[in-house]
Amino acid sequence: MDGSKVLIKQQAGLALGAPNAFPDLKITDIITMNNTNINGYMFVTYSVLNHSMRTPSRHTGTILNITSTTALEAPPFPGEAVYHANKACQEGFTNALRNELCGTDIRVLALRPGVVGTHFHRQRVGFDDGMYDDFMDGYKPLVPEDVAESAVYMLSAPMSVSIKALDVVPSAQRSLTVFDREWSKRNENNDAN
Repeated sequence: MDGSKVLIKQQAGLALGAPNAFPDLKITDIITMNNTNINGYMFVTYSVLNHSMRTPSRHTGTILNITSTTALEAPPFPGEAVYHANKACQEGFTNALRNELCGTDIRVLALRPGVVGTHFHRQRVGFDDGMYDDFMDGYKPLVPEDVAESAVYMLSAPMSVSIKALDVVPSAQRSLTVFDREWSKRNENNDAN
């Protein structure tokens, strides 16, 4: 990227306290999640906009916010209320920021991954292997490379095109709470990966 284009890609995703319901969470966990998922998100954006993107010679760039499909739907198990609220806040912030940056050549995009097979999902079920295995049973989650390829797709569009939001989910993930648990069995010979 040349000096006139700046890219900010951010992904703040911290979920603590599962499987405890909201009233049973520790206040310190709520504060930590809000500070990471909301304040961190906004502070990084604020800093980059004021120090890199809004100087007269640098009004061009892209902000790619990695939010989540959880921003748009209700949580599948207890202990998710704060995380889901944080992701909904990130979506709202992304949409409002896109409007506020009218008059610049800065695109603001949202990439919403579904289930990705990472440490994050083990953490969100309190490192309970049984809960994790039950959650992942019968389908293949995304891998980080799937999300990266989706980001490249969004960022490779010409500056005159904004892919404002893109959901990328495993084909078996029909919604946040509905999974086709027979997907992998039906497609075991069809998947190249």
